[in-house]
Amino acid sequence: MDSSQDITVPKTPRKNIWRALRDAIRGTEADYTKIDLKKAIFLLAVPMILELVMESTFAVADIYFVGQLGAPAVATVGLTETYLFLLYSIGMGFAMAVTAIIARRVGEQKKEEAAISAIQAIFMAILISLPFSIAGIFYSQDLLRIMGAEPWVIENGYGYTQWMLGANMVIMLLFIINAIFRGAGDASIAMWVLLIANSLNIVLDPLLIFGWGPVPAFGVEGAAIATTTGRGIAVIVQLWLLFKGGKHIRVTLPQIRWNSAVVRNLVKTSLGGIGQMIIAMSCWIFLMRILADIGSEAVAGSVIAMRIMLFTLMPAWGLSNAAATLVGQNLGANNPDRAEAAVWKIGWYTMGFLVAVAVVYFLQHDYLMSLFSSDPEVIAIGGEWLKIVSYSYFVYGWWMVSVQAFNGAGDTRTPTLINLVFFWLIQIPLAYFLAIQLDWEQSGVFWAIFLSETLVGLFTLWLFTRGKWKTFQV
Repeated sequence: MDSSQDITVPKTPRKNIWRALRDAIRGTEADYTKIDLKKAIFLLAVPMILELVMESTFAVADIYFVGQLGAPAVATVGLTETYLFLLYSIGMGFAMAVTAIIARRVGEQKKEEAAISAIQAIFMAILISLPFSIAGIFYSQDLLRIMGAEPWVIENGYGYTQWMLGANMVIMLLFIINAIFRGAGDASIAMWVLLIANSLNIVLDPLLIFGWGPVPAFGVEGAAIATTTGRGIAVIVQLWLLFKGGKHIRVTLPQIRWNSAVVRNLVKTSLGGIGQMIIAMSCWIFLMRILADIGSEAVAGSVIAMRIMLFTLMPAWGLSNAAATLVGQNLGANNPDRAEAAVWKIGWYTMGFLVAVAVVYFLQHDYLMSLFSSDPEVIAIGGEWLKIVSYSYFVYGWWMVSVQAFNGAGDTRTPTLINLVFFWLIQIPLAYFLAIQLDWEQSGVFWAIFLSETLVGLFTLWLFTRGKWKTFQV
């Protein structure tokens, strides 16, 4: 006998990594409540991170092409997005509840109940979108006028608002169906769907905005048509995959019926998530209002710094989203200790990543700002924010992961109350006091953000360690 037949050659770590990466991108039927925890985190986090990066790329590409039409066209996009932010708040808050409930049902091995919940979530997404559609189709010019739009925007830009609000159903469905796939553990499907939507949008944007050959130039309205077309096709793909069956969830035609009990549970669970998003959005508006009293350079520097922060936070958000899915599924599998272990592991990974980002902020804050502005004052203001915020990043990662642990358990109410106290009752008044009353100007706003976000991170982590989220029922 050839002795070599008895020898098993172990896979090298490099091969293991490439195999795991391939599975993460393609999708896998692995049971996330049973496989090695590090592998489960990797398989979920990689597509979630790529999904967020693609969404950021879409936003940058869209404003790049529209920016070539001039300031009024950009203003049209900005004013319309003011209304879309409310829609995003509702959609993203509702998506938190959908992810939590689907993850719990999948963890309980109740695949049919997960599919029924998915159908009810789609029904609710359609209902939520209808008032925005009616307002956009019939009152787009009035909506722009309310926001103080200049005459050119009202006369020439209302078509963009009509398309974006009138067809907002595709945005809502894209949010919710991807939340279904993420909760089920099919994060790779959510990633590929966004790749389809964003790729189509990037190709169609210049074609429909500027025209080419027989295709007329629609101007700023073309950007809305491109976005709606790209996302609309992506929603069709989502629905096809949902009925065809992903790795972890499949919907059938007999399940397409209204279920009041499931809808009530979705609504009850989503109220906290929607509250979280509205608190965050309104807090940012208040801070911008304080900075506007200081000067346009303070606003510009802060906006650029925030864009840098949002982009560099994408991997951390991907990791924390993975925590939500793992918590939901493992609680459903009646394994709360594994759910807690997943959060601690992801928390350490997130903290390590954000500490590295903080070092870059601290050492290269002015250089990062100079990539987006040549104004010395804007660079100095934005650089100051990046430097100050770098002091809190070792705690901020724990806040991100702890909040998603609560959301994944279905306890969206607790993070809402926490945000209400630390952002509305502490951050905004403190920012006003330091910036205006003590005349620290924008520095006062930045230090108020540092203090409130450090405190909220420590408090949320402490609350997580108490473990009441483990017994939450959805």
